Amino acid sequence: MSATESLMRLIGSVSLLLWGLYMVRTGITRAFGSELHQIVGRAVSNRLSAFLSGIGVTLIVQSSTATALIISSFAARGVIALPAALAVMLGADIGTTLVAQVLSFDLSLMPYILVLVGLILHGPKRSSKTRQLGRAVFGLGLMLLALALIVQTSEPLRTSVILQEVFASIGSEPIIAILMAALLTWVSHSSLAIVLLVMSFAVGGVISIDLAFLLVIGANLGGVIPPIIATLSEGDLARRVTFGNAGFKIIGAIIFVPFLGYMPELLGRISEDPARLIVNFHTLFNFTLAFIFVPLVPLAARIWERIIQPSNHSTDDDTPKFLDENSINTPVLALACATREVGRMAETVDTMLRGVSECLRADDYANVDELIELDDRVDTLYDEIKSYVTRVSRQEIDQPESDRVVEILMFTTNLEHMGDIIESLLGALVRRSKKEISFSKEGLEELLELNQKLISNLTLAINIFNSGDVALAKQLIKDKARVNKMQGGFVQNHLERLKDGRIESVATSSLHMDVLRDQRRIHSHITAVAYPILEQAGKLRKSRLK
Repeated sequence: MSATESLMRLIGSVSLLLWGLYMVRTGITRAFGSELHQIVGRAVSNRLSAFLSGIGVTLIVQSSTATALIISSFAARGVIALPAALAVMLGADIGTTLVAQVLSFDLSLMPYILVLVGLILHGPKRSSKTRQLGRAVFGLGLMLLALALIVQTSEPLRTSVILQEVFASIGSEPIIAILMAALLTWVSHSSLAIVLLVMSFAVGGVISIDLAFLLVIGANLGGVIPPIIATLSEGDLARRVTFGNAGFKIIGAIIFVPFLGYMPELLGRISEDPARLIVNFHTLFNFTLAFIFVPLVPLAARIWERIIQPSNHSTDDDTPKFLDENSINTPVLALACATREVGRMAETVDTMLRGVSECLRADDYANVDELIELDDRVDTLYDEIKSYVTRVSRQEIDQPESDRVVEILMFTTNLEHMGDIIESLLGALVRRSKKEISFSKEGLEELLELNQKLISNLTLAINIFNSGDVALAKQLIKDKARVNKMQGGFVQNHLERLKDGRIESVATSSLHMDVLRDQRRIHSHITAVAYPILEQAGKLRKSRLK
C-alpha cells in the first residue's frame, strides 16, 4: 500500500470517527435533551453535586463542549452560580476521560453489533426518542469501527522515514506539539476524538509515547476553545465559565509538562499497553485538575469575576444576540438560545410599558420617540426568533421540544402584538399633550394603577415562560378576571365623572376609553403565555380553568 493510499484511508477513518461522535452527541441530546437540562439545573446545590452532574451529563452526550454550552447558558441566565458552573466543567472533563477509557478496550465484535442494533432502533415505525437512541447506538458502533480502521491504516505509516522525521522533530518541540494538537481539537470540536486518534497512532507505533502525552495535553487545551468562541458575545456571566475552565487546563499543562518524562514509568506500573498508557494519562491529567480545583472553585470564581468585568457598552441594539446557528442541529441547545433571545424581546416590551407610566405620570415626552422606536426592535427580534425556531422544528424532535417550540412562537407573537399596541398608545398620548389637555386626577390614578398591574403581570409571565411553573400559570389566569373587573370598574368610574360634568373627563373621554381598552388588550396578550403550559399539564377545560 502506497503512502498516499494509506494517508487517504487514514483521513477517511478519522472522518468516520468524527461523524460517529457527532451522531452519538446529537442522538442523545435530541432524545434526552430536556432531561439533561433538568438534571444539571437541579444538581447544582453544592460543588460536589455539580461536579458529579458534569460527569454524568458528559458521559451521556460524550461531549464536554455540549456540557459547556448548557452550563454557560444557565450561568448567563443566573440559574447557576459561577462556582457550581466551574465545578460542573471539571466534572465534564472527567466524563470525557471515562468515555475514552471505555472506548480504548478491545471490542472486536462490538462495532458490528452496535451498528445492527442502532439500525433496528432507528426503524421508521419507532418513536422519535427510540429513533434518536438508535442514532446514538449506530454512531457509537461507527466510532469503534473507525478506531479499528485507524489502527490498521496507521501501521504501514510507522515505516515511513519522512513521518518518523516529522514526528521526531515535533516531539523535540513540546510547545509546537501541544499547539498542533490544540489546533486539531479546535477544528474537530472534539477533544475525545483527538485523544482517541492519538491513542490509535501510539498503538500503531506511528508516534512515541512521550509525543502522545504532549498531544493529549494539547487536545485538552484545544477542547476549551469552541466553548470560549461560542460565548464571546453572550455576556460576562457566560464567559467567566468558559474562560475559568480554560484557566484550569492551562495551569494543568504548566504543572504536567515538566514531569512528562516520569509518566511512562509511573503509568506503566498499571499497564504497559500503549492504548492504556494514553487514556490513563488523559484520566490522570483531568482527575488531578479536579482534585486540586474543585475545593478552590469559590476562589477561582472571585478571580474571574474581577478579571472579566460586566460589559460597559450597550447591548440594546436590534440584532439578535443568542441565536447560535451552530446549535440548530441540536434542538435542546437551540431552544435554550431562542429562550434567551425571547427574554431580550420581553425586556424591550417591559421598557415600553414602563414608559407609558412615565408619560402618564409626569407628562414627560422627551424619550417617547425612543420608546416608540423600540417597537422596531421587537418586530425584528420576533422575525428572527420565529425563523430560527421554525428551522429548529424541522429537525427530528420529541414532544417536549415540540411543545417548547409552540410556547416560544405563541409568547413572541403576543409580545409583538403588545409592542404594536403600546406603540399606538404612546402615539395617542403624544397627540394629547399637543392639545394641552389633561386627565382628571382620579382618572390618571386609575390608569397608572392598571398600568402598574400590567407591568407586574408581565414580569410574572416572563417567569412562567422560563420556568413552566403550573401554579404560577394558574395564578396568572385567575388574575385575568380580576384585572378585567378592575378595568370595567374604571370604565364605570369614568362614565360617572362624565355624568357629573367634570371638564377634564369630558375633554379626554375618547382617549381615556382608548387607553383602558388598550390596557385590557395588553393584559390579554400577557396572560396568553399560561395557556399552553396549563394545557400540557391537563389543567384546562375547553372553556375555563379546572
